[in-house]
Amino acid sequence: MTLPDLLLATLVMAIWGFNFVVAKVGVGELDGLLLTGLRFALVAALLIPFYRPHWRQMKTLAMLSVTLGVVHFGLLFVGLQGIDAATSAIVIQLQVPFSALLAFLLFKERLGIGRFAGMALAFLGVVLLAGEPQRIELFGLVLVVISALGFALSTMVMKSTGGMHPLAITGGVCLLGAPQLLLLSAIFETGQFDKMANASWIGWGAVAYTAIFASVVAHSLWYRLVRRYPVNVIVPFSLLAPVLGILSSIAILGEPFGLHKAMGAVCTLSGVALIQYLSTRKPA
Repeated sequence: MTLPDLLLATLVMAIWGFNFVVAKVGVGELDGLLLTGLRFALVAALLIPFYRPHWRQMKTLAMLSVTLGVVHFGLLFVGLQGIDAATSAIVIQLQVPFSALLAFLLFKERLGIGRFAGMALAFLGVVLLAGEPQRIELFGLVLVVISALGFALSTMVMKSTGGMHPLAITGGVCLLGAPQLLLLSAIFETGQFDKMANASWIGWGAVAYTAIFASVVAHSLWYRLVRRYPVNVIVPFSLLAPVLGILSSIAILGEPFGLHKAMGAVCTLSGVALIQYLSTRKPA
């Protein structure tokens, strides 16, 4: 990988890592479902004029709008209202072992003892986080775990997207997902108009950052790198996002990082790294 592309990959991971901090601050002013719905509406407005999905692809995009839009992003942002950003950055990595498990169950892909060990290690890390001596809201933790499962389900659905441009998928999912998220916000959350009217630049900045930088800019740059390099070169960079998310949460938000959280992070990220390594390794 060339130095400019190495720096570009690191920049993308920094954007996604910092996104946990921005989202955590944002849900303090705009509730999780409301913030996600506004984010999706803005992403759709930015992408749909340039990347329009075909009507025959709407069934797949509709499924993704539920699994990726509502379950993954919606529950992640709601979960962030109950747990800290560093914990969410760790727990959401369960999307990797969940994806491996679903691929085994649905597509009979080989799991192997190595991937199984990685899955066990990743889940052990989350158990350690749940047992942290400091108070942690288990409901929020469970929501983020389900959010990770939602992403894993989405990867299975994406297998049927064919040759769709990734930004067309993102735009289509956001177009169909925004009304669902805003409707769910109207049902389960209160005072939406007051919160939007009283939100500071921090709340609206969170909407802008998660939509423009974390969605449009980062995905555009990442797609460019994915087209240019083999998977086994690109995938290891994905572990930078949670690490940078943890570091920025500690540095900016002042979140505590005790022994339980450190052990949980090491276990989960090591398990994820093992699964990714075995998944991208070329057969001998």
